[in-house]
Amino acid sequence: MNSRKLLSEARRTFPATKVHCQQPARILIVDVTSPSQTNACSVLSEALENTLCLACALTGTCRVPLLSLYVVQNQQECLLPFTQVKENFARIQACISELRSLPREGCFPQRGHGVVQAVQDGLQQFKQYSRHTAAGSSTNSSVEITILTSQSSKEMVKQLEKKLKEIDLVSLRRIQVIEVLKRDFLEPEDAEQCMPAEEPSSNDVAILGMDIDVQTIEDNVISLEMLFKTWLHDYGTEREHLHLLLPSGGFSRATAPRTTLMCLKCDLQERLLDPALLSGTADGTMRAVDLNSPCQMAAWPATVLYKLQVVKALKSEGVCESVLYGLPFIIKPTTCWQLDWDELEINQHSFHALCHSLLKRKWMLLAKREPQNTSPNWNVMVHSYYIIIPSDSATLLVKAVAIRELLLPSTFPALLAEQPERVHGPIESALNSLEVEVAYNPLHLKSNLYKYLKSMLYKPLHRQQAQPRDQRPERHQPKQHQSRAKATVAPLLMAPSPAQVFRPPAVRRDSCERSLLPKEYDEFLQ
Repeated sequence: MNSRKLLSEARRTFPATKVHCQQPARILIVDVTSPSQTNACSVLSEALENTLCLACALTGTCRVPLLSLYVVQNQQECLLPFTQVKENFARIQACISELRSLPREGCFPQRGHGVVQAVQDGLQQFKQYSRHTAAGSSTNSSVEITILTSQSSKEMVKQLEKKLKEIDLVSLRRIQVIEVLKRDFLEPEDAEQCMPAEEPSSNDVAILGMDIDVQTIEDNVISLEMLFKTWLHDYGTEREHLHLLLPSGGFSRATAPRTTLMCLKCDLQERLLDPALLSGTADGTMRAVDLNSPCQMAAWPATVLYKLQVVKALKSEGVCESVLYGLPFIIKPTTCWQLDWDELEINQHSFHALCHSLLKRKWMLLAKREPQNTSPNWNVMVHSYYIIIPSDSATLLVKAVAIRELLLPSTFPALLAEQPERVHGPIESALNSLEVEVAYNPLHLKSNLYKYLKSMLYKPLHRQQAQPRDQRPERHQPKQHQSRAKATVAPLLMAPSPAQVFRPPAVRRDSCERSLLPKEYDEFLQ
């Protein structure tokens, strides 16, 4: 709690940024110095590639605007300088393929501060990139660093605390130290138990008003994929997303004035991605969410403040699933940094009390959305309605509910009390042959969507006068592994054009002072 308060107070000193700049740039640092990470890069590469293909395929503003990738062996090396993720999937995919090949090139002894040097170097690169693009409108004002390591997270945090005291951390929003644990006998159905927490854990520590989030996850594709998918959430904390308006309890229902309302300030979070926003998955057309539509809400981008006024309570057993439609959204108490800490705390406690009371009463809430504006053709306000559903966690679920104008007539014939044995027996036999699971787990189902998106996004790199791998700066690998490494990565270098160079010369640096200069960025971005 103290670290969160320190972070909140520190951020109040910085001016608000524009909505389209809220998503932070990303620096991913992969520590492969441990000999236990024999196959870690292969697993990590698949998870990272799956997440980034989603980020590239989603229409609208890219949710992962900038990415830089470091690998730490006997020293740090930048595989990918800061690159705009959108429209650059082929370049990013080539770098991920090189990351995937690293275990075949040998493991390297630990030399202490390679990860810290990569952090310093990444911050220096981001500072130079920000200065280089300051004149543009897409400048990102903050950066988050994710460190994947099999070393002790406590030791890693100590090194970061010691080395970052004299570094300018104004642009650094957060550091994640992810300790990856290997489980040789982990079953796929157990993978959901080791997904990373979306909220900062109790292991958070603060350095100069900046959070270091310490997590532990399993070494498998699903766990790492869910970690990277947290990048797709909205990270804007400039203001709350939703006002949930409840009648004040200080008056009776007959005498309470309509203007007396209790307001819970909340944030919206997507439960799942809208398939319609994945370009090419349906009819090839690209659709953006209409923020002015009276019949839908959108958690991304969070540019609209929604207001839901609770009008009724409903018994949970009295709501038919057939009248609910649209994507579900999760409602959480807001983390907007512009609110006072006391207000945030009271708001959070009130939200938890509401969740507890609804669950105890077995109630749902019917809420009316206040329209943002009137129709462009008629001076008429169109209201939409939503059902708010409690759960046994400190969250609520909201889904749109049908209204009179949208409802179609349907007939529901009565179910016969008894069925003829000639049909009842085969049906019972068929049902008895099915495998029964206690709960539905979406992680057990795959649709080949990743393969489809990768094939759609992949654009072969065209031939260029590339610097051969054997002429690049020495990467200090054991000589007996060099030839196999070249054979693995060589196909990736066969066709890059000058406009699509995925790794400019001399991107490796031994210290943070040897960073990319603006001139090199000019050549790289052209």
